[in-house]
Amino acid sequence: MPSDHAPPHLPALFGQLWRSYLPLCPSAPAVKALLGGDVVRNDHVAFRTFAHPRLGIAQLAAPFVAAGYVAGGHYRFEAKKLHATHFERGPGDPKIFVSELVLEACSPALRGRVGALVESVPEAAYDVPLACDLGRVWDVSYTEYEALREESEYAAWVAAHGLRVNHFTASVDALPGQPSLAEVVERLAREGVALSHAGGVIKGSARVGLTQASTQADRIPVDFRDGRAEISGAYYELAERHALPDGTRFEGFVTQSADRIFESTDVG
Repeated sequence: MPSDHAPPHLPALFGQLWRSYLPLCPSAPAVKALLGGDVVRNDHVAFRTFAHPRLGIAQLAAPFVAAGYVAGGHYRFEAKKLHATHFERGPGDPKIFVSELVLEACSPALRGRVGALVESVPEAAYDVPLACDLGRVWDVSYTEYEALREESEYAAWVAAHGLRVNHFTASVDALPGQPSLAEVVERLAREGVALSHAGGVIKGSARVGLTQASTQADRIPVDFRDGRAEISGAYYELAERHALPDGTRFEGFVTQSADRIFESTDVG
C-alpha cells in the first residue's frame, strides 16, 4: 500500500464501507431499524481475505492504521486455518477485525486456485487507498467457487465476493434502554429475523466479557464467469460487551465465539 495517501476521513470511510456492504446484506437496514436506526452504534466492522503478500491483514488494515488505528489483539482459528487481528483507535470508534486464510495450511489444490485468482489481477489494481473496498477484482467461475467450498467455506466466500465487508456489528450495550443481548435476540426473532444458530444463537458469556449473536447471511445472486447463482452474502452481528472482574470493559474478541460467528455465512 502506498504511503503517500492522506489518512482517510473516518465518517466518510465507514459510510463508503456501509454502502459497499449493503448489496451483500440487503436485510441489514431493516434489522438496524428494528434496533433503533441511526442511534445504533457500530461495535466493529469485519473483513475477510487471504494470507497473501498482495492482500493480507496488513494490506487491508493500512487505511485504518493511517487514520490512527493500532493492533489490539491477535487470534488463531486452527480448525478453520485462519489468523486474525483486531485494530482499535479510541472510545466510540468502531473496531476493525481482519481475518485471513493461511494458505500454507491448505491443500495444494486450494492454494493453486487462490493463487491463480490473485495473480490474475494486475498489481496496480491493489495499489489503492482503500484496499478493503476493492470488491471482487478477479474473475471466478461457480465451478471454482464450489471446488473451494468443498475444503473451505471461508475461501469460497472471499473468492465469490472479494475484499468486501463481511459484517457490521450493532453495539447492544449502547442501545437506548440498555436491553440485554438476550432481549434483543428475542425481539428480532419475534419480528421474523433469521438468526444464525451455529454454536447457539448467543455465543460467549458475561464471564468472558463478550456475548454475540448474528443474523444468518442473506442469500444473494452473484455473477460468476459461467453464470449467475444464489449464494451466501453477508450478515449483521450483535455484540454486548461486559465488565471484567477488575471493572474494566472487555474490548477484545473471544476466539471460541468468533469461530462460530464465521459460520453465519456457511451454506451447510
